[in-house]
Amino acid sequence: MTRSLPLLARIGGLVAAFGLLAGCVSGENADGSVDAQAPAGVQVRLDYAYYNPESLVIKEQGWLEQELGPGSVEWVLSQGSNKANENLRANAIDIGSTAGTPALLARANGSPIRSIDVYSRPEWSAIVVPRDSTITDPAQLRGQKIAATQGTDPYFFLLQTLAQAGLSASDVEIVNLQHSDGKIALERGDVAAWAGLDPFMAQTELEVGSRLIYRNLDFNSYGLLNADEEFLVQKPDVAQTVVRAYERARAWIQENPDAAVQTLATAASIKPEIARQQLLTRTQLDIDPVPGEPQRAVLSRLLPLLVSDGLVRSEQEARTALDTLFEPRFAEAARGATSAGS
Repeated sequence: MTRSLPLLARIGGLVAAFGLLAGCVSGENADGSVDAQAPAGVQVRLDYAYYNPESLVIKEQGWLEQELGPGSVEWVLSQGSNKANENLRANAIDIGSTAGTPALLARANGSPIRSIDVYSRPEWSAIVVPRDSTITDPAQLRGQKIAATQGTDPYFFLLQTLAQAGLSASDVEIVNLQHSDGKIALERGDVAAWAGLDPFMAQTELEVGSRLIYRNLDFNSYGLLNADEEFLVQKPDVAQTVVRAYERARAWIQENPDAAVQTLATAASIKPEIARQQLLTRTQLDIDPVPGEPQRAVLSRLLPLLVSDGLVRSEQEARTALDTLFEPRFAEAARGATSAGS
């Protein structure tokens, strides 16, 4: 018995040591402090999109996970503004990226979102026809089938283009297809035109010679980052961290254009020259990230069109939505941030 005591003591010491190691693995140090890199659980559900280059950079670089902890971000792909709005409305994500017009439309129709950041001013939409099409002007679209994704900027680009040409949606046949499917329909000849979205628009332009017959930067609304209102109340610090990461990504893309092109090309499975066309030719990132008057001016022009097309119940409801859409404080606090700690 007397000889077994040292052995029992040694066994007890090993058990205690293993218990200490187990505690450290779960995130607690020997002194009781919590390891900053320990899994913290999902803090934010965030979308990424091929039309939103900053989201791709943030996701690839892992900046949010570095700040919030491993496993803290749940990334969800948005195939278009309509899908981002659907996910926000279904509470599948906390923050999603859309064009300005779909954000306004969503809030006007009861979605509790606020725009907290302007991530780009893109020329991401135009009217596209096949290479051998005889159509050279929007006025020639009367009676034609046109592919567009309802609830997205290209759709509203199309409505504005038709109105400027003296036409309405009833003068054409709008075929509701998701952006990538619209590109395929155009190339197959199933539609006469397509209200395109980059990078798919740049892809068909450079690879098969499709032509952009009408471009208008003013018909493209800004890229907005939108958050669920309840999320902003419950987790304002996390929202601030996300917006700060967006500022960091905007600066990083401008400082590392070739690397950013490769990030987009890899994420979207497109050729680098297509990514370059979208990112460096048709996307303006040197902008004020604070949502405000420039975005309000663009969206104000669209209010009568939204009413006449039956997309909102009244112009007054749409104006109320516009008056309450922007929440600038996060972008104001993050303006100019270029590092995770700034």
